[in-house]
Formats: sequence, C-alpha cells, structure tokens
Amino acid sequence: MELSDKLVLALPKGRILGEVMPLVRAAGIEPEAAFDDPKSRQLEFATNVDGLSIIRVRAFDAATFVAFGAAHLGVVGNDVLQEFGYDDLYSPLDLDIGHCRLSLAMPEGEPNTDPKEWSHIRVATKYPNLTRAYYASRGVQAECIKLNGAMELAPSLGLSKRIVDLVSTGSTLKANKLKEVEVLTDITSRLVVNRPAFKTRPKEISYWIDRFREALGNGSKA
Repeated sequence: MELSDKLVLALPKGRILGEVMPLVRAAGIEPEAAFDDPKSRQLEFATNVDGLSIIRVRAFDAATFVAFGAAHLGVVGNDVLQEFGYDDLYSPLDLDIGHCRLSLAMPEGEPNTDPKEWSHIRVATKYPNLTRAYYASRGVQAECIKLNGAMELAPSLGLSKRIVDLVSTGSTLKANKLKEVEVLTDITSRLVVNRPAFKTRPKEISYWIDRFREALGNGSKA
C-alpha cells in the first residue's frame, strides 16, 4: 500500500487520550500493543484496520497535522479550532469528552471589577488569537503575552495580572491563589477531518465518521 493511500488518525496526548480511547475502540479501531506501553517512544502506530494508523501528538499539533493533510482525521478541542481557524478543518461530530472551559483569571486579592467596563486588558495566555477576538467583539483591546505553559506564574511574577487558560475543576487556580473571573467559551473535543481528503475519499472518511457517531450513540465513552 502506498503511503498516500493510508488513512491517519491524529490523537492528542494527555488527559483527552484516556477519554477518547474507549470511543476509538468502540468504533472498531485497536492500536498495536506498543500504543499502551508507557515506555514506548513510538509516535505512529499500526492498528487492526488495514491501511489505518494512529499518530499520538500534542493537542495543538493534532489540528495542524489534519489541517495540512498529514493526517486525515483527528480529535481536537474546539479551543484549538477557534485559536487557529484552519479553513481545511471540518468538524462533523462533537465527541462530548474533554469538558472544560477557557476562562479569565486573576489574583484573589485583586478587587472585583465588571469586565464589561474594561477598555484594555493585558493577558498572559496560550490562546492569543481567541482571546483578542473575544474581547475585540466587546470593544476591548486585549494585549496578549503568549505563553505555552505555567500560566499561573504570570500574575505572581509581575508578567500580567490576568491570564486566560483552560479550567476544569479550578483547583490549579486556587492552589496558585487565583480566582476565575469570566468564562470566554466552553470546551469539548471534536472529531475533525481534512476537507480536501473528505472530497477525494468521501466513502472511507464518511465510514469512520459514522462509526464514531455509532460509538457515541452506544454510550461507549463512559
């Protein structure tokens, strides 16, 4: 089989991987044993489906691999979809996993102010495009400092009083003496496909969309 004939499914590393694998398996895809070996350094894995492989990459990179056609399908949070806005990504299915929210937070000791009264804010975030767009729609200029991690350090070290980051339970914010001020958007993970691939290989890709939809309908994410 030629490399170009192979279908590639991009899955995100970390917490979402544990949530999505029951769905992947319920859809009929079983990766090779190395996939579940914590000592394995493999990044691409064969599956029980002839001509279908899985790559395991960072969440942001999963969107990029699919958008540029290196992978044909993937699992991506809608935070990433909104941040990058790739035209070649089509999101046919909400997988109802990876529930969290993208929120604005600030130090607990800072006085409460109504975000609607702001005209300018300075924010440390991994999501500068999404953050700027959100506040621009409300007439607020957001000066964004791009960080890829350790966002909670920004206020205590004087980089920025406010951060925009993913929040699940809020325990990390509390541990760093921060409070959640405003929710920018709620997040779930989606099945995404590459639009050009969908046009050239509609039967194959539609088949897998349907299999994931059936897996969801059977409650296999639980």
